[in-house]
Amino acid sequence: MITGAGKGLGRAISLALAAEGVNLALVSRTSQDLISLLAEANNLNSEIRASYQIADISDYSAVSASISAFIREFGQIDILINNAGIAKMGNFMELPVKEWEIIIQTNLLGSYYCIHEVLPAMLARKNGDIVNVSSTAGLKGFSNTSAYSASKFGLVGLSESLMMEVRSSGIRVFTANPSTIATSLAMELKLTDGNPEKVLQPEDFAEMILAHLKLPRRALVKNVSLWSTNP
Repeated sequence: MITGAGKGLGRAISLALAAEGVNLALVSRTSQDLISLLAEANNLNSEIRASYQIADISDYSAVSASISAFIREFGQIDILINNAGIAKMGNFMELPVKEWEIIIQTNLLGSYYCIHEVLPAMLARKNGDIVNVSSTAGLKGFSNTSAYSASKFGLVGLSESLMMEVRSSGIRVFTANPSTIATSLAMELKLTDGNPEKVLQPEDFAEMILAHLKLPRRALVKNVSLWSTNP
């Protein structure tokens, strides 16, 4: 299951997993991107099963309903990739309270909601992978990123605490902290020009996630930061 699957990192991860023969349970707020993603994934590997649900992960009831639908269809969720996130940059006092709330609700509580719904079955099976996509902004604060950094710092703390709690049950929890990647969101925020000769691309991140998931079950990558070499 991949949240924020329609664009950017989520799309790249979905296609990388499809190429490996992994069935896909995709979540996004809009259907248009997911429809084209399903077609591309099935072209890569016609043997996989792929389905999607439209949901805003900041809404617990929507998350619960979507995961229930996936479990009815697929039987279980083996891998959860909490990728969906939003960002809004701005001076601390200039960002409206509502902006702060929706950033925290999406980036932090949204991941919590998804984990809350899939974890009981993983614990019962004593097997599963949870990948939480944070950010280097969740390791170090920057000017005008207080809301975004707060959400991502929170996700790092949640992820590390959960890892310590469930590793003895055979569940791997991995925190990914990418620097700026050439996604549409990053370019809209003017964080990068997306130059593929210098700047990280979504496919680079997907390759890193895939490598982690392929490790023997005895091996867990606790967290990793991915940077452009010379942007």
